[in-house]
Amino acid sequence: MRKVVIGSGSAFWGDMLEPAVEMAERGNVQYIGFDHLAELTMAVLNRMKTKNPDAGYIPDIIPWMKKLLPVTAPKGIKMITNAGGANPRQAAVEVKKVAKELELARMKIGVVSGDDILPYIEEIRAQGWKFKNLDTGEEDIDRIKENIVAANVYIGADPIIEVLRDGADLVIAGRVSDNALYVGPLMYEFGWEYSDQYIDRIAAAITIGHIIECSCCVTGGMSNMWKVSERPWEIGFPIAEVYENGEAVITKTPDSGGIVNEWTVKEHLLYEIMDPANYMMPDGIADFTAVRLSEEGRNRVRVSNMKGKKRPDTLKVCIGYRDGFIGEGLIFFPWPDALDKAKYAEKWVRERFRRLNVQFEDLRIDYIGVNMLLGEVAPIEDKDFNEVGLRIAGKTRTWEEAELVRREATHLWTTGPIGSSFGVPLNVRPVIALWPSLVPRETVRIQTQIMEVEE
Repeated sequence: MRKVVIGSGSAFWGDMLEPAVEMAERGNVQYIGFDHLAELTMAVLNRMKTKNPDAGYIPDIIPWMKKLLPVTAPKGIKMITNAGGANPRQAAVEVKKVAKELELARMKIGVVSGDDILPYIEEIRAQGWKFKNLDTGEEDIDRIKENIVAANVYIGADPIIEVLRDGADLVIAGRVSDNALYVGPLMYEFGWEYSDQYIDRIAAAITIGHIIECSCCVTGGMSNMWKVSERPWEIGFPIAEVYENGEAVITKTPDSGGIVNEWTVKEHLLYEIMDPANYMMPDGIADFTAVRLSEEGRNRVRVSNMKGKKRPDTLKVCIGYRDGFIGEGLIFFPWPDALDKAKYAEKWVRERFRRLNVQFEDLRIDYIGVNMLLGEVAPIEDKDFNEVGLRIAGKTRTWEEAELVRREATHLWTTGPIGSSFGVPLNVRPVIALWPSLVPRETVRIQTQIMEVEE
């Protein structure tokens, strides 16, 4: 039975490069997908592009291509990445320069763009569409429309398939869905189409893509298997051996560290999932409750029996908007009476904020080492801690009020209890909030292009 071998080379902007290079060198893969985008990354990249029209892509793509292309190009390994971010075409222009420097002649770069609907979002609204907030239920974007900085749609594998058909050796996209990086090449290689005949096959591709899309998160990272993961400092990234019937074996780069077993696959199968029976993606809807897992050997897990439904008529759109500022401060207190000192400092800073009449939209004060991660559900032990940190974070409408948070935290160095320790003051940062919504598929203007590297 025909097989396609596809690997995951990145989970986020800033992921490790070495495992991706090792996969290309000894993973025997045909494709490698690279996810570099999180929900709010597009807002950051759009702001970069506003300041500089030649920016807006993930800067990592340049050093990564310099390391990867000399390995992948001679082997014919095709890479698919969403590192194009808010400016896929410029990213492709820069990678083309790298390819020419490396003397990689006759290479074709597929460019996928059009996920940015901000230039015509009002046209869509004029047709009667409302961008309802999927989290809060707010009916439309009237309240925030003057502060919107980005509106990017999660598009599917359609344009990836198109540029692969046009001979692309490397695909650089913007905000495609994470698993579209894997659905695209699988649909292209196996000839699967968006028809009733292939609904379960596409659901299988979505499932497989979801399992491997976050790189080492299925090979022992971020896992309950951390105690038995082998040589995690040499962790291997995941590889899927996918068969034409939709089944796959999940493994990792040979001789690498980490671990792949039934539990690591289960953990990531349920990662970021609200309804496991209806995992809605632009290419289809996968039913994770039907999936069967079986270990076939060391670091090899077979995934089978994937089921699904046809793709939805709407696509997810993440709208980023300016939403105030955050001021933050950190201060640490030593034994003896470390917790009592932190409580005293909290009372002091709250009184200062009251006297200064700071208007917070939200204020959090946590004890580092005691309840910072678990919050109110964390029991506070009656003991004399070696040290306790105080984290003060306030969200405000104005920069000036957020700056007061930072300044008042620094005053605890001299006015707080004896032994108070303070590091470098943290800068005030603007808040870009997320407005998740839906948009009709047919309104999104997807574009593709082939850029050739000449000899």
